[in-house]
Amino acid sequence: MSSLSLSSPLLPGATLGVLGGGQLGRMFCMAARNMGYRTVVLDPDPKSPAAEVADHHLQASYTHKASLAEMAALCDAITTEFENVPAESLKFLSSHKPVHPSAEAVAIARHRIQEKDYAKNSGLSPAPYALISSIDDFDAAIAITGLPGIIKTTTLGYDGKGQQIIKNKAQLEVAFNELGQVECVLEKKMDLALEISVLLARNTRGEVACYPPAENEHVNGVLHKSIVPARVDDTIAETARQQAIGLANKINYVGVLAVEFFITTDNQLIFNEMAPRPHNSGHYTMDAAVVSQFEQQVRVMCGLAPGDARLTTPVVMINLLGDLWPVNWQTCLAEPGLKLHLYGKHEARPGRKMGHFNLLSIDIDQAIQKADKVFSELSS
Repeated sequence: MSSLSLSSPLLPGATLGVLGGGQLGRMFCMAARNMGYRTVVLDPDPKSPAAEVADHHLQASYTHKASLAEMAALCDAITTEFENVPAESLKFLSSHKPVHPSAEAVAIARHRIQEKDYAKNSGLSPAPYALISSIDDFDAAIAITGLPGIIKTTTLGYDGKGQQIIKNKAQLEVAFNELGQVECVLEKKMDLALEISVLLARNTRGEVACYPPAENEHVNGVLHKSIVPARVDDTIAETARQQAIGLANKINYVGVLAVEFFITTDNQLIFNEMAPRPHNSGHYTMDAAVVSQFEQQVRVMCGLAPGDARLTTPVVMINLLGDLWPVNWQTCLAEPGLKLHLYGKHEARPGRKMGHFNLLSIDIDQAIQKADKVFSELSS
């Protein structure tokens, strides 16, 4: 079932809904409010970060029929801040109001086999992969991927969760059991130089604004740092942009889409995964691009043209996790080129994303140096 279409663009004064009340929903609501829109958040958490800044909070589960019906009645268009929204909820809302991204696009992005199949059919190059549904699939999967490999659940994995590196068949069996023998994908473990991500916004008319790639560094499976512009060859950067646009066109995507790539040690561009929403690696756009990823999300769901995705200054984004709490904020705020963004979460826990900062500078090397210095002082 496709989403309803807008007969004309939604302009300031309209009401926009978002499924999910985390930090991405919060920053969406803040962008929408700055542009003159009203917002409704559906989230079960009474202290959800997005609810604090929304005009209306529907505190309910994502399958609560009465609340979904109320959201459909209140909103002129609806989006989501995460991909694991129940499909039936998206389909219900789509039958009443325009929903972007569509339930179909979200379903592709949240299932690792489907997203790799679509990427491959769109001319991108994922690492060799194979589906594992049972122990009987091990030999055929290993024949395709070789070892070492990485086993991942086909759904619900993020920030390094739901995946393990395996070196032999015995480890594969142990990992498969530890993952609950749910449907998994086995991927070839590639020799990687670095990871980049490409963020874009696409509307119903197929108009696309694409940001320059971000170079990403992870710690314990969680994004730690994004460097923009990425320190990669111009040809690689442009190829990544064009491949991301091609993938968005292939699935007729409407919304903000992040596409992650690996660059191997021999300079191959390998598709990793996509996220059908604003992305952690795109937070730099809040301070270092003409139009942020969250304003883009508002624009394209309202049927407007995407905004200008040009980078205005070199920037480094650093995630602030709960491990750092309590934080000496004076250390952050003493740096003139630092822009601090906190998410309004009431409890700091290790590994929990509590905020981020963007460090702007005249060149990328200086931005990296300053960002690393601030972070080292925060974590010492």
